[in-house]
Amino acid sequence: MADEPKVQFDNKREMDAAAFSQAAYVLDQARQSLDDSELGERALKYNQLLWSIIQADVAGNDNALPEELKANLMSLSIFVDKQTSKGLTSPSDELYDSLININLNIAEGLMEGE
Repeated sequence: MADEPKVQFDNKREMDAAAFSQAAYVLDQARQSLDDSELGERALKYNQLLWSIIQADVAGNDNALPEELKANLMSLSIFVDKQTSKGLTSPSDELYDSLININLNIAEGLMEGE
C-alpha cells in the first residue's frame, strides 16, 4: 500500500470535491448492503468525519467564506450529524440517498467553482 502512487490535486477545491465524492461512494456501497451493519457504520462514520472537518473549518476565525455560505454549510453539517445518528440505528435507502445527494451536490459545486 505504501508503494501506491499518491493522487495529486491541482488545488484545494479539487481535493475537497474528491473527498465528498469518495464519501458519497462509500455511502452508496453501504446503501447497497443495508444488511451489513458494520459496512454501514464505517461509511456513516467516514462521512461524519468529513463533515466534522467541515464544521471545524467553517467555525475557524481564518475562514474567508461568505457568512451565508458558512451558515449553510454549518446547517448541512448539523443535518448530517442527525442523519448519521439515525442511520447508525435505523439505516434506510432514503437516509443514505439524502447523504449521498448532499455530498455529490457539494462536490459538483466545488468543481463548477473552478
